[in-house]
Amino acid sequence: MKHLLTIFFLLSFFSGSIKAQKTSPYVHVDKGHFVRNGSPYYYIGTNLWYGAILGSEGEGGNRARLVKELDYLQSLGIENLRVLVGADGENGVKSRVEPTLQKSPGIYNDTLLAGLDYLMQELGKRKMVVVLYLNNSWEWSGGYSMYLQWSGHGKAPVPSTDGWNAFTTYVKQYQQSDSAKALFRNHVKYIISRTNRYTGKKYVDDPAIMSWQIGNEPRAFSNENKVLFARWIADVAAQIKSLDKNHMVSTGSEGLKGCEEDQQLFEQIHSLKDVDYINIHVWPYNWGWVGKNNITEKLALAKENTKAYMEQHLVIARKYQKPLVMEEFGFPRDGFQFGKESTTVSRDSYYTYAFELITANKKANGLFAGCNFWGWGGFANPSTEHIFWQKGDDYCGDPAQEEQGLNSVFATDKTVQVIKKSIQQLNAVDGKETKTALM
Repeated sequence: MKHLLTIFFLLSFFSGSIKAQKTSPYVHVDKGHFVRNGSPYYYIGTNLWYGAILGSEGEGGNRARLVKELDYLQSLGIENLRVLVGADGENGVKSRVEPTLQKSPGIYNDTLLAGLDYLMQELGKRKMVVVLYLNNSWEWSGGYSMYLQWSGHGKAPVPSTDGWNAFTTYVKQYQQSDSAKALFRNHVKYIISRTNRYTGKKYVDDPAIMSWQIGNEPRAFSNENKVLFARWIADVAAQIKSLDKNHMVSTGSEGLKGCEEDQQLFEQIHSLKDVDYINIHVWPYNWGWVGKNNITEKLALAKENTKAYMEQHLVIARKYQKPLVMEEFGFPRDGFQFGKESTTVSRDSYYTYAFELITANKKANGLFAGCNFWGWGGFANPSTEHIFWQKGDDYCGDPAQEEQGLNSVFATDKTVQVIKKSIQQLNAVDGKETKTALM
């Protein structure tokens, strides 16, 4: 009888352990696929980089709008967001997002931290998840250039006034600067170790976080920096995992475009045990696949190049059995217009194509698992007096250095119906083959 009781106890224990593992509240990877609440997870999401700013009660804050945006996104079926933790540096710099979160090393705007906490609370209420990125290669939120300026490398150039050559020459010093990287390391520890003031929940215990992301489009910026860049990605990923055992880590990479066109480098940073899945970004206009005057004419080429770029990186995803996410992509409005009244026929066709690639992968048990289009403009009303963002303007999906409305998807756009329909089609896929593969 004693032996029977022992066997029953062991069976119950192992059965409970397996059940607990399958119903983990955190999005994770199992056999190359995302799993959420015990089921395969494929998704169509968006970028809402300004979410934490909207969540504040200070300058730039608008909690009523944030709630409205989240409710509307949820009504479309969007449950996955990608959000900037906060900008770095002083306010008043041309092309930079403001207000900034980290005004100087380790000195934070607590109102914006409250905004981040509020955002996380609201996401939790709606069972939404977020990718939070901690750094940026580009000037629009500080990032590399501010850590360099703070660590004694001289005043950071601004591309819109000093030129891109001056900027890229400056930021390539980041991978060579132990002092700049040490400041960022402190920032990582501070943010990940936080406790939400509204929920009382530690960030490391919050299921609303899908992953921590090292940065927005991290780059080496030179061939001689490749070894240092790969080492830095490995170091930050390991640091995050040491602080947070529950959440995934991602790089934020554009793919080959962000790795000096070096496939070996891209593969190296995504083969790391502490990096859970693979990122790419796709920018048909920025990369010259379409131009201002041939958006419609070059649409087919943009689709063809997008699929080829995705397939190129899927080879690596299959090799390491990690999901692939196209977490940034955008497409200009018709006629290269920016106003909310302009049409989006070409964009809608491009979006439909991108979303169908994910649905096809879900049907085939493939590893192309999700996307976040750039970016959600929602109920914003951009200025009709000027093209670029100025203090006091509504936040759109386009950062301060880009024309407001260039890539933004507004709630009034026909694009939202494309998004809603595509999500319904994605969710309608049975997924039996995928579930079987995860058993």
